[in-house]
Amino acid sequence: MATTVAPSEMRISPLGRVEGDLDLKISIRDNVVTDAWTEASMFRGFEIILKGKDPQAGLIVTPRICGICGGSHLYKAVYAIDTAWKTHVPQNATLIRNIAQACETLQSIPRWFYALFAIDLTNKNYAQAAEYDEIVRRFAPFVGTSYEHGVTLSNKPVEVYAIFGGQWPHSSFMIPGGVMCAPTLSDITRSVAILDYWKREWLEGQWLGSSIERWLENKTWDDVWKWADENDAQRNSDCGLFLRFARRVGLDKFGQGSGTYLATGTYFQPELYENPTVDGRNAALINRSGVYDGKDFHDFDHLNVREDTAHSFYRGSTYLHPWEGVTEPIDPLDGHKQGKYSWAKSPRYEVHGKGALPLEAGPLARQVVAGRPNAAAHQDYDPLFLDAITTAGPSVLVRVMARMHEACKYYKLVRKWLDQVDLHDKFYTKPVEYAEGKGFGSTEAARGALSDWIVISNGRIENYQVITPTAWNIGPQDSQQAHGPMEQAFIGAHITDPTDPVEMGHVARSFDSCLVCTVHAYDEKTGKELSRFRIGEGM
Repeated sequence: MATTVAPSEMRISPLGRVEGDLDLKISIRDNVVTDAWTEASMFRGFEIILKGKDPQAGLIVTPRICGICGGSHLYKAVYAIDTAWKTHVPQNATLIRNIAQACETLQSIPRWFYALFAIDLTNKNYAQAAEYDEIVRRFAPFVGTSYEHGVTLSNKPVEVYAIFGGQWPHSSFMIPGGVMCAPTLSDITRSVAILDYWKREWLEGQWLGSSIERWLENKTWDDVWKWADENDAQRNSDCGLFLRFARRVGLDKFGQGSGTYLATGTYFQPELYENPTVDGRNAALINRSGVYDGKDFHDFDHLNVREDTAHSFYRGSTYLHPWEGVTEPIDPLDGHKQGKYSWAKSPRYEVHGKGALPLEAGPLARQVVAGRPNAAAHQDYDPLFLDAITTAGPSVLVRVMARMHEACKYYKLVRKWLDQVDLHDKFYTKPVEYAEGKGFGSTEAARGALSDWIVISNGRIENYQVITPTAWNIGPQDSQQAHGPMEQAFIGAHITDPTDPVEMGHVARSFDSCLVCTVHAYDEKTGKELSRFRIGEGM
């Protein structure tokens, strides 16, 4: 629906679900985006809320940061305390933590694709494409055959989370030293049955049209295209249809982003992380951590993380590691006078010889890092998406496929972990609650690297800083005027119809930011606002 607000302005809200709290402002010259600014317009202040509280307050407060990935917030928050308190975590507890968080991410994958991303594929701008009628039949919101089935079945994995966590969302069953549950054989068998149903009815039956084992044989981007045309079942699957349509309408041609990637890694090999430490974290990870600077890989070290506030609504222009991080909000009206334009900070990562880099977080980032050679025997090695970005280049399409690829990988992990739970062993070791300490906990939430830094003094939280994947992706320019990854992903994109810039929706949704997004489009020559386009909610 489009309504004229003023002679120089048009607001277009084809989804109209919720209000906007992330503005994406773009300048356009000859229908090409020449500059972009992301403006997070909501102040959260969780770091301020936690200051002075009991260290375990983070287990209750941080899962409320997000209603869709609260389990991921809990997972990294508990490891922040585990490292600060030097706890012992039984192997069973690590398995249960892994299972729960992976199931939350499995839930997110089909829900995001059908309820958020694929809706834009039914835009009238694509009506002339050969597969358009089938795209509408399957992906139209609420009534599409695949939409309804995919969204409905997306709840099955979090039923498994609730079996162990007692509820989902907002469970707090992970505690320093383990988990607060004592699963039974019935819990394990129910979980297996639920996940196998989800795999059969959606992942293999609807999305792939093949076994997950066949899909995981794809090791190059060229393999993916051969898979998509291998037989009728794969060709006519939702994945096969999406690949063909996405290439036809050019989703492989824009949305590249920074080309630099961060994964802090997730899921621990139980016997390698019974005594969690910050220094021992990387070696114990199953899905590895790392930084890819566009050419070379680097080991991830949390001490190289900084938060830049040059263009953020916080006092001064700080550049601090999160253990020293400061959250001092200012009035946005005063901030605008100083050139500030967002409530988000600008996370950066220092690479020796290359300075402070903006890094994309998310499924594509962790799958690029999965392609790094020399993985240990317990670690994930998967060259597919490193090949994709080096041969085809990053794009909206590649970013989307990286996320869908993870459904197969995480399903296989969870099924293995369920088989490894020892019902006769313990799930918790009572910790010593040290009055002083520093901790770091991190994981890979559905949309990317999610980390907590805690400083404990006199038995209370002296400092608590959270960096979300959305902050890595949508953060504003830094003190060197370097754009964040999402800002970079908008620049260079061609917009077919400036009054209906669906391409901007594709870019923003491919990152799946945990904020509601609105795009404002401006003509670079005249300064005229061409449109406002609401692109909906990151889940």
